[in-house]
Amino acid sequence: MSAADVVTNLGKMLASGGVEVVDCTGVLGPDTPILQLPPDFAKNTPKVEIHKISEYDEDGPFFAWNWMVLGEHSGTHFDAPHHWITGKDYPDGYTDKLDVQRLVAPVNVIDCSEQTQENADYLLTAAGIKEWESQYGEIGAGEWVVMRTDWDQRAGDEAKFLNADDKGPHSPGPTPDAIEYLLSKKIVGWGTQCIGTDAGQAGEMDPPYPAHNLLHRDNCFGLASLANLDKLPAKGAILIAAPLKIKDGTGSPIRALALVPKG
Repeated sequence: MSAADVVTNLGKMLASGGVEVVDCTGVLGPDTPILQLPPDFAKNTPKVEIHKISEYDEDGPFFAWNWMVLGEHSGTHFDAPHHWITGKDYPDGYTDKLDVQRLVAPVNVIDCSEQTQENADYLLTAAGIKEWESQYGEIGAGEWVVMRTDWDQRAGDEAKFLNADDKGPHSPGPTPDAIEYLLSKKIVGWGTQCIGTDAGQAGEMDPPYPAHNLLHRDNCFGLASLANLDKLPAKGAILIAAPLKIKDGTGSPIRALALVPKG
């Protein structure tokens, strides 16, 4: 079968409903949980604001539209390599310069939801990933890998979603050896359902914040605050994770979509 036949058949399957489009995105608005940095940092991302310009009224009788205030890393979002110091020198490490061919790829969904219900600080290790591969198959080069935790069920309550105490945030994520192992597989990027790509206590790891440090060191991408990963199979879906083409952007809110064959 030729590449043209594959694309034609995919189009037919999408039109007929044989392939379902699953929205892996949380709602972006004033109630969207936003990452808060420690007090010793001068600035934080503001809460999302939506301001009306007109809505069929005296300011515009025939149309409705809004203007917004939001950070690049708000809601379900994409981390470009330039987001982290280890990726700052990649000329294509910005959202307006990256290779869009890499954004659409098979996705591997590692289900850790049972473990994270019992332990909010659960860490996925390289050994855990290899165990998953022994059941579902090898992770391939150029593929996405995401960690299912069902953390998106907390998104309606910012305090539960951030889950912080006097020791900082508590949320699941990967260990350094997990990220190094995935990078050895030549993945395109890593994603989570939590506020960021790292575990809440990842600042204490070596290196600290390994998803950020190591992914962007290797010119790879991060996805955070994903939703509805429970609707995806372990393997067999395609993930589309496209950031806005922001000039010199370090990241962007996205509409993450998965193509999932029915049955």
